[in-house]
Amino acid sequence: MSGNRRRAFLVSAAIVGGAMLMTACQDGNAATDTGAAQGSSSATPVGDAATPSGSSAAGSGQSTDKNSGATGKGTEDAAGSGADTGNGKREPVGQSCGANDISWSTRSETQAGGYILVMAKAKPGITCYLPAALPTVAFGSDGTQAGPAEQTAGRQIKLSGSTTAYAGVNPKTTNGNGGKELDFIIVGVGDDDPNPVSLPVGTITVEDPIVTNWHTAPADAVPFS
Repeated sequence: MSGNRRRAFLVSAAIVGGAMLMTACQDGNAATDTGAAQGSSSATPVGDAATPSGSSAAGSGQSTDKNSGATGKGTEDAAGSGADTGNGKREPVGQSCGANDISWSTRSETQAGGYILVMAKAKPGITCYLPAALPTVAFGSDGTQAGPAEQTAGRQIKLSGSTTAYAGVNPKTTNGNGGKELDFIIVGVGDDDPNPVSLPVGTITVEDPIVTNWHTAPADAVPFS
């Protein structure tokens, strides 16, 4: 083989060998990169999945504790809720009385120029509350209604057993001979009572009538005008 041909062969062999070496390196790098990518890809979800799971569990525990505490506080606050009794205290709200829950009676009194004492007791087996409001007392077919005899608000009264509530009605607060004569009054527990009752009171003269709040003592139910 001549010298020129030998040199040409060596150069070609060197080129081919270099190309093969570069190809092998590239294949190795690609394999390394692929393995690393696969290892990284499989490891990352496991770590990420574990972290949120742990955080969620911790968060769940903290949330339960806080919620439990909030529930306790809510229960304590609720214990102080209820209807205003008019004396700065609050009473639990129960069943409101209706006129048909009550045994009614009346009697004539001589104080304050004469008035009608209305007495209310719960029927047997019933426990209910008279609201802190005036009883509704009306007269005659024209529905003349008694106004307030007191300037301050009343208080809620629980009726049960032998407990009696009293309200005083003065049918005539004017002087002179005016007015209309009637022999009964109509009483309800508030304006929205669907079952007001008619109570006989004897013959009375009605003009600008007034009524007290409900009281637990008859002496407190005198309707001074």
